[in-house]
Amino acid sequence: MIKNVMAMLVLASMAMAPAAVAEMKIVVLDPVRAILESDEGKVLVDAANKEMESEQNELRGMAEKIQEQQTKLQKDGEILSDSDKRKIVKEIESMQADLQFGSQKLQKTAQDKRQEILQTLAPKYDTVLKDLIQIDQIDMILAPNSLQYSNDKHDITRRVVEKLNEARD
Repeated sequence: MIKNVMAMLVLASMAMAPAAVAEMKIVVLDPVRAILESDEGKVLVDAANKEMESEQNELRGMAEKIQEQQTKLQKDGEILSDSDKRKIVKEIESMQADLQFGSQKLQKTAQDKRQEILQTLAPKYDTVLKDLIQIDQIDMILAPNSLQYSNDKHDITRRVVEKLNEARD
């Protein structure tokens, strides 16, 4: 909603003052992509992925066990007693619940780690962005997800990534 209002304001200002808009330097920047694609961001993402690797492997193993039980139930369903079928179905349901809980927990952990990476690199990003704003005399920065269309020549995300890589401490 706010993004739509911002876009409407930009369009309205462009329509009302063409000469003023012609002098404005408007660029597009994806801050999350810029941070995560920087060299330091990639290193932190890789480290976070390695931290979560054991949980991912555990969930894969759980999914394989569920698949094995489902296959067993389909293959041996005719020769199994009703109580054995119910037992296998209960095991599958229990494992599915555990898998779903584990997946949600892992997803939350991944989101938390991503947010931590963004917060860690935010000061460096802010410094680089302020420098680019001064050097290029940028008047307005728009997020790509709030635009219906933007020519790639206005996207400075790649340039911010390069500056972040240059600013390594």
